[in-house]
Amino acid sequence: MPKRLLKYKNYDVHSITTIANGKQNANIVTWVTQTAMDGKVLALALYKVDYTIELVRESGMLNLNLLATDQTRLVRKLGQQSGRHQDKFKNLPFALDDRGCPYLTESIGYAQCCVMHSTDAGDHELFICEVVKQIVLNPDKEVMTNSFLKEKKLIRG
Repeated sequence: MPKRLLKYKNYDVHSITTIANGKQNANIVTWVTQTAMDGKVLALALYKVDYTIELVRESGMLNLNLLATDQTRLVRKLGQQSGRHQDKFKNLPFALDDRGCPYLTESIGYAQCCVMHSTDAGDHELFICEVVKQIVLNPDKEVMTNSFLKEKKLIRG
């Protein structure tokens, strides 16, 4: 019998993309939730040691990209390697939004977000973000989830 209840939850898989002072980065996040009925506020947890969190703190902006099942290669590229010393955007299809913040063009879509505030959340920092705009790019794609990644044996769980 499993020991932890929260292992049963099936989270959608996203990538956070951001830029600050000409430096851009992307990572993988699953702990994201809508916190306002109208979809205008999100809470997302970023791992404190990641390079992306430094850029989000500095710029106060990010894009939340909803990943699709055909983007599994991004789990390793964006989630298991540091962007401190390498360009994660090399050979990665992306564009810049009207704020100059990158987004992933092959994702299902993305939400442009501005950080309202953040708080300590253990080994993560919880960011409360205003959703400025939501853009659907590829509506026919299927959402990547943790359960999908476990079934494909791309993550343990």
